[in-house]
Amino acid sequence: MSDRIAASLRQLFDEHRLVFWYDGDRDMRAAFDAIDLPGVTKLEIANNEFGLKYRMLKQEPQAKFLLFKAAPEPEMAGNWLLDLQLASAVFKADQAAIWLAELGLPLQFENVVRGHIEFFKAKGRVEALKAQLQASDTQTQMRMRMLAVCAGAEGGLDMVVEALLGELASGKDDALRLIERSGLTDFLWGQINAAYGYNSEEPDFEDFAIALFRSAYARALGEEGSLNAEALLVFRRWKNGRRSADAFETLSARYQDLLKVAEDLTARDFRSLMSIDHFEEIDRQIIREIVRTMAAQSVSAPEVLHWVRERRQSHWYPVYEDIYQAIGYATEFQQALAEVNLTMTSPSEGVQRYVSSWYRLDQLYRKFIYHMQKSGQASLLADLYASVENRYTNSFVLALNDAWQDQIAGLDEWKIPGFTSQTDFYRDQAAEYRRKDQKVAVIISDAFRFEVGEECLRRIRALDRFDAELKPMISVVPSYTQLGMAALLPHGTLALAEDGSGDVVSDGANTKGLAAREKILAAGRGGDSAKALKAEEVMNMRADDGKALFRDHHILYVYHNRIDAIGDKLQTEEQLPEAAEDTIEDLTKLVRKLTSANFSNILITADHGFLYQHRALDESDFAIADPQGDEILFRNRRFVIGRGLAPTPGMKHFNAAALGLSGDLDVLIPNSINRMRVKGAGSRFVHGGASLQEVVIPVIRVGKQRETDVGQVEVQIFVSGRNLISSGQTAVTLYQTQPVSEKMRPRELVAGIYATDGTLISDEHTLMFDFRSENAREREMPLKFLLAREADRFNNQDVILRLSERVGKTSVYQDHATQRFQLRRGMTSDFDF
Repeated sequence: MSDRIAASLRQLFDEHRLVFWYDGDRDMRAAFDAIDLPGVTKLEIANNEFGLKYRMLKQEPQAKFLLFKAAPEPEMAGNWLLDLQLASAVFKADQAAIWLAELGLPLQFENVVRGHIEFFKAKGRVEALKAQLQASDTQTQMRMRMLAVCAGAEGGLDMVVEALLGELASGKDDALRLIERSGLTDFLWGQINAAYGYNSEEPDFEDFAIALFRSAYARALGEEGSLNAEALLVFRRWKNGRRSADAFETLSARYQDLLKVAEDLTARDFRSLMSIDHFEEIDRQIIREIVRTMAAQSVSAPEVLHWVRERRQSHWYPVYEDIYQAIGYATEFQQALAEVNLTMTSPSEGVQRYVSSWYRLDQLYRKFIYHMQKSGQASLLADLYASVENRYTNSFVLALNDAWQDQIAGLDEWKIPGFTSQTDFYRDQAAEYRRKDQKVAVIISDAFRFEVGEECLRRIRALDRFDAELKPMISVVPSYTQLGMAALLPHGTLALAEDGSGDVVSDGANTKGLAAREKILAAGRGGDSAKALKAEEVMNMRADDGKALFRDHHILYVYHNRIDAIGDKLQTEEQLPEAAEDTIEDLTKLVRKLTSANFSNILITADHGFLYQHRALDESDFAIADPQGDEILFRNRRFVIGRGLAPTPGMKHFNAAALGLSGDLDVLIPNSINRMRVKGAGSRFVHGGASLQEVVIPVIRVGKQRETDVGQVEVQIFVSGRNLISSGQTAVTLYQTQPVSEKMRPRELVAGIYATDGTLISDEHTLMFDFRSENAREREMPLKFLLAREADRFNNQDVILRLSERVGKTSVYQDHATQRFQLRRGMTSDFDF
């Protein structure tokens, strides 16, 4: 108590030389005696007024005096010090007066303090209020700031409402109870009524919250709502707020059933819902309808892709991202398939067309399956999956390889003119660096087919200061691991082992295992020090060990195995799409690891590719013929190795010489994509044959640049007509000037309209600009802003549409683009939609 009295008196003495203190209840004597204010003389009024006046005016005209009277303040006619009192300050020692003085408020605010006495009983609340008060505040504004303190909010009524919504979501009512104890409940509902049009004989905050959801949903659909447009604006701000996401999701889920949203949605055209995300059920309904219309082939691919792009702004997009991604990839696949021409006139043309465009269908199919699996919603996507699977199998991979089979049927030897052969890899590519006296690291990823390599290329190129190029290479046939791995090593001759093991012999030495491969590598170029390692060993190396590896060796072969390890097992083959994604991630990390160890020349390639169809195969997918010959040594789904194998209908026959191999063994390859029956083996993921997917493999050359070469897309603001805002909303178009690419990264921006003093006067949008389309029109983002009531204060002034970007991981935002508007509204309270 004494501390507060002293603090209040000090504030008064900051502006006045004389302060009068009347103790009408005669209970403040002890407090007066205890007060010790430096530079202030304490005097008591006790029938000595003329002596006091003489001392204060004549003897000590500059001194400060605290004048205490143990009695009520006298009437004016009997107050002999009235002239001095009127020119000075009167200190009231009751609690309300102390608080008033502590806040530095004039007497006209006394009724506010006395009317809400409970609020001021906590020192922390008084200090918080004092920090917010401004000299120009009215009594209403003071009460509004008291509400904000009770709610723990910073700002006006909209921030109070947001804070109370957050408390409601968490099952608490502390703030509302404090508002009630502080006598501010009627004021709160009066403000909510005036601001948002909520009117109830028995106002209740949860009832208001339900009305807010119902009305915002109706208005978003272009219908009338019980609350006004300002309520919609507050709802959108709260819904889109970075700190209020959890509260919004909780209340949205709570009221979704109460408002019978699911039933309402079934009666609506899902196209009218694309810009709405008030309830999670909206996304579910949109997804169901998109899948239905796609399965019925009643929508175009551009429409679906536009919808998927639009839904990326939905609050619920992260929850359903994999479903939307699956829909997007399925749409792109179907669009690409509708445009594809699978004809070819030669094997060379077939490979060229595959690596320039056809591979993309394999990639889109794989990405669709991956996101479908990851979404965990296979039943929801069942019809779409059935359509994609059927088209992929019959209209693409089978049709393509039937046409390809016609080309390779006439080959006398396994060579595709114009394309590098895997058997020449070491001599023509790996050893090229050694001839220049440069060190090289070669990464060989088992079953790393061309389309996965193309995606990996883009991932590596997206790294800062990394560059890479991709070229195709034709694998050996049969396209299986032992032969492909041997072909990538230095060798003179290669031969298939005759013991039925499937092993491969290089210049008389077995190539199986790391130790054997390292020995062959070391013999590849005199004086070279070579090393063969597993990818896991490299990734687990410490930095110093990696640099020592570079220092001590001229050529490094790193063996990576994820796709084949997962796909080549019956129990796990359906996980192939995930294994491909993980492989891309692995190889990207491996490249960074090797460059940090000073390897600047890196090649990435594969031993073979693969065929993959997600569904279980039918009997018709298996080769009917039963291979015959003198001796069958090795057999799997896609090839047979033997001696004296007889030409077999439905299979391509090669002798060893035709395959570039030594020895007298023969090989049979099932035509097109047919599999042979092998007990216990998987049939979805296969390799060993001569399909384009199996034999076209990537070679990625990776290099490191000295200068940074990665940027971010730019975003511009387009305004149609004059830069004038004359109604309660305004529309603009935001344009991403470049497509996202390997070297051009996406950009996330926060958009809002602000007064020149920084006050936000509209709703706020968090936007991701990650459009990849080369079509400029598909990189446009139309956007509407709703103006808040706060905008009224800035009518006939300039306001600014600001696109802001977060600085790193800080809480600081900087401007990316701005556009100045003039706010000129004839009826500032009319929110016309």
